[in-house]
Amino acid sequence: MNQPVVLDIDGSLRGLEDAQIIELSDWQEAIRFGCSRSTWKRFRSVLNERLPARYGPVCMGSGDFHHISHLLLERISHREPFDVVVLDNHPDNMHFPFGIHCGSWVAHAARLPQIRCVHVLGITSADVSWRHAWENHLLPIAQGKVRYWTTGVNVQWVNHFGLANKIASFDNAQVLIDQFIAEREKNVPAAVYLSIDKDVFSTDVLRTNWDQGCFDLDNVRQLIEAFKGKLIGSDITGEVSVHHYHTSWKRWLSAMDQQPMIPAEALVQWQAQQLAVNRQLLTWLKDVGR
Repeated sequence: MNQPVVLDIDGSLRGLEDAQIIELSDWQEAIRFGCSRSTWKRFRSVLNERLPARYGPVCMGSGDFHHISHLLLERISHREPFDVVVLDNHPDNMHFPFGIHCGSWVAHAARLPQIRCVHVLGITSADVSWRHAWENHLLPIAQGKVRYWTTGVNVQWVNHFGLANKIASFDNAQVLIDQFIAEREKNVPAAVYLSIDKDVFSTDVLRTNWDQGCFDLDNVRQLIEAFKGKLIGSDITGEVSVHHYHTSWKRWLSAMDQQPMIPAEALVQWQAQQLAVNRQLLTWLKDVGR
């Protein structure tokens, strides 16, 4: 496996051995949570200049930066269309008319010609309940470009839109994973890009800035092992960090999302948990990359 890369935007990633650090802290306010198309275009140019030609898993900091996955996917050329597997407590396929943000990037990724399908696994968020159905991009789901794999959410509303085979609900994480792996093995599986937002984990594993799902470490290990020989790239986000926005609309939207306040005394402990999980994830990714 090539050398892991740390995009050091929010200062949350410390202590990862053998990682190349790329300093990007001057972009935190501009791109954290979301940004305009013009800002995104400028950041794309900076990122492309600073990333090496070859690299391993990319660690990006807080889940507020998950939309960077879109830029990483743009950089991948592969001889055949590939699948993107996103482990996330949220669909990240929501409407955002002002550019791109951490909750809308999947819709942008699904438009890339090299991507066959984006599978979002582990959603327990109410973002996919009937009350929020209108906020989701339904067209890429109907086209088979995006699929949701959920647990503990009532998604019966999908039957009225003919999407029953595109948005699935399972009793627990293990059943979801078993079904996903079994479906991949029915045919010759495509290559995979894996994007991990650690808010997919339960709070028994670690803590993040966002509401969290129900996966445990063994669930993710099982998935990574299933991609052996097929993994063409990966990224990890979901670190815990604190940022006070200067931009008024970001303060407003962040307040609407009800991100929990992080007690100062807990921050160090939570980041230590995050570091331990990062090391474990990178070890598993290295093993399947051999």
